[in-house]
Amino acid sequence: MSTREEILTGLLLDEESTLTLGELSRACTVHAEWIIELVDEGILEPAGDDVAHWRFSGPSLCRARAAMRLQRDLGINLAGAALVLDLIDEVETLRSRLHALNREF
Repeated sequence: MSTREEILTGLLLDEESTLTLGELSRACTVHAEWIIELVDEGILEPAGDDVAHWRFSGPSLCRARAAMRLQRDLGINLAGAALVLDLIDEVETLRSRLHALNREF
C-alpha cells in the first residue's frame, strides 16, 4: 500500500479579509454573473460603489457557497436561498443570545 502526499495551499479568510469579484467567483468556481445575481438578491453585500470596485468580506465566501449548495442540492432559487440564509443567521443570533443568558444564570 503506497501513501500519497499532497501539498495543499490556501488562504485563511476572516472578517477583515476581502475578495474582489474575480477572486470570489474563482473561489466558488462560478461565473462573476452569478455572484452579481447574489448581490442583486441581497445574499451578498459588497463594499464599493460599482462592480469594478466591489470587495467582499471573508464570510461572503461561506455565504455564497451555502447559496450554491441550496440551489444545487435542494433546487431552491436565489430568492429562496436569500430567505433561508437570513433565517439561518437569525437562528444563530438567537442561539448566541440564549447561550449568553444561560451563562449569566
